[in-house]
Amino acid sequence: MGDWDLAEEAVQDAFTTAVERWPREGVPRDPAAWVLTVARNRAIDRTRRERALRARIPQLAALAAIVGEPAPEKPMTTSVPDERLRLIFACCHPALATEAQVALTLRLLGGLSTAEVARAFLVPEATMAQRLARAKAKIRDAEIPFRIPPDHALPARLQAVLDVVYLVFNEGYAASAGDQHIRRSLCAEALRLAGVIAELLPDEPEVLGLQALLIAHDARRDARVDAAGAIVLLEDQDRGRWDADAIERATRLAARALRLGPPARYVLQAAIAVEHVNAADAAATRWDRIAVLYERLAALAPDPVVELNRAAAIALAGDLAGGLARIDALAGTLDRYHYFHAARADLLRRLGAREAAADAYARALELAGNAAERELLARRLAEVAA
Repeated sequence: MGDWDLAEEAVQDAFTTAVERWPREGVPRDPAAWVLTVARNRAIDRTRRERALRARIPQLAALAAIVGEPAPEKPMTTSVPDERLRLIFACCHPALATEAQVALTLRLLGGLSTAEVARAFLVPEATMAQRLARAKAKIRDAEIPFRIPPDHALPARLQAVLDVVYLVFNEGYAASAGDQHIRRSLCAEALRLAGVIAELLPDEPEVLGLQALLIAHDARRDARVDAAGAIVLLEDQDRGRWDADAIERATRLAARALRLGPPARYVLQAAIAVEHVNAADAAATRWDRIAVLYERLAALAPDPVVELNRAAAIALAGDLAGGLARIDALAGTLDRYHYFHAARADLLRRLGAREAAADAYARALELAGNAAERELLARRLAEVAA
């Protein structure tokens, strides 16, 4: 049988080798094929070390189905110009459910741990580990090949690829664990990949929407933490430190995406982000417009996080009690999501319910994994408890 864990380790080892060798020896003619070939060879070497010849023959045969056959002398034909993006397309195989495609790709190529992938999907780490194991078993049992797809197969994989890039950016934008609130390397890589996809598919609305969304969020990067690394909330940020050129570009991209067709998820999220970054100050934010956009986003597919954001927008548009009631209705679904409790605490604080706000802040603090977020929540808890 095949071994996805072995293939995963081999690919990671191949990337490490590339980082060491390419600066000295130059980038190979077909980088993606080089990575796949090195990964395959490393996996075979490891298998040879661990098993006797008679026992290892079936493993080697199955491994070839997972990590691909040896690269041909002629480079593979594909329009995807970036080697890492080619591998992401290869991982997002439509034989798997979309969630499994995205989770496996985040784990193998996105630089995220199993715990970070679990938090991206709002499930416990053990649950995600089981899902990853089931997906690997399906790849093994069905002998799903790990190969870079031809151009005609790219559209079927595009949505999963966009989701991978989005979730890589999300983990960089607000790290789920560690001491730093922002992981700039992840944000930069996601922005780069979004740009490559936009060059490849310049008239695809969701591609433009994702690019606009990431650029709009990244435009606020320098104002989101202070000199000590503490979080500065959106309403308190110095908007003079926002990147005006990036905001203008994101606005243009979002407007073009809206013109190209009925808006889907990333187009609507881009429209929301553009609303935020184009407000002259916090008081000028058009929360009523943002609430409507979240309503349209929720209509595309049920999503409790979208409903949470919609409820917060309704509250900040003027209906604090109505927004809080909508948030309370999500308690069963989002009880382990610290942003749920933080949003609920903020509305309770605004309504003057300090004791209830303190309980909600304490629950958010219990669930938060990032040190900067924990510091912010602890500060808010102390304020309402004083």
